[in-house]
Amino acid sequence: MSISFEDRFKNLITELEIGSADDVLAVTPLTGGVSSDIALVDLGNIKVCVKFALEQLKVAEEWHAKVERNQAEYRWLVFASSIVPEATPNLFGNSDVANGFAMEFIEGDDVYLWKTALLQGQTENGEAVRVGHVLGLIHSASATSEDVRRRFQNQEDFYALRQEPYLSFTATQHPDISDRILGFVDMLNDHQFVLIHGDVSPKNIIFKQGEPVFLDAECATIGDPSFDISFCLNHLILKAVHIKKIRYSLLNSVKQFWTAYNAHVTWEPVAELEKRVCKLLPALMLARIDGKSPVEYLGDSDRTLVRSMAISLIESPEQSLTKLIDQIIFNLESK
Repeated sequence: MSISFEDRFKNLITELEIGSADDVLAVTPLTGGVSSDIALVDLGNIKVCVKFALEQLKVAEEWHAKVERNQAEYRWLVFASSIVPEATPNLFGNSDVANGFAMEFIEGDDVYLWKTALLQGQTENGEAVRVGHVLGLIHSASATSEDVRRRFQNQEDFYALRQEPYLSFTATQHPDISDRILGFVDMLNDHQFVLIHGDVSPKNIIFKQGEPVFLDAECATIGDPSFDISFCLNHLILKAVHIKKIRYSLLNSVKQFWTAYNAHVTWEPVAELEKRVCKLLPALMLARIDGKSPVEYLGDSDRTLVRSMAISLIESPEQSLTKLIDQIIFNLESK
């Protein structure tokens, strides 16, 4: 017998002893993601965000992943909070049986979603620097922890949620460069240095009192730090294409992010990491056009432009992010 959406959330509140089912005043679904059922549970004296992973993601293409990834997300939040406490929501517990967990619902006059601010055309106000700095701290702390490496061997989930839909599938759409794109899968597998979040995107970063709060770490695994960096910077570049009035502010913020981040790199030469970012970033640009999860805000002409820029940079990668951004600026000003 199937359980209703509302009862599923009430049951977790009861299991975690946050309250009883009778204490729940409302269960309000939250939108914005494709991989989970997530809702605001109002208990009167407290509001809790509850999240369950989905086996089939909410996209047009077939896209499956194990629901146990919910446990990896919770463990990432626990680890990150031990390094930078303000970078995660307060946690209320998780259920390995139900594959769900509960956390603080963050709200307030000083709270905003980074993606919303960017799409509204708000000038970059140091957000990229703060995200780069905090991500660098978390990566650096994980690089020397054998316990973290042991507990986050989630490469199978990472392939299902990231490498297959963003790289392997995109390669099928571009046979002429498929070998290069598939080579990035091997590159990521060969450089598993730190605990990566796997979805460092403005849609998953809330700013509270000027500091980033990271959400949605269900792709967390020991992996290549270039993925987290490229995944985040890709969103800044795509929004720079989309929103002309803050274009140069966003492209400059890519460099600022990298400067803040690379100060924490101790596990390998910074230049080697930067080269991998410059290789992977264009592939992720192309993936958000022709992969399983295309961005929703680009029109046809911008999609064509991004596709052209990405293919060119995949075929002839730059060696530094400064040169990569200069090349993107040249293409944008030439269109």
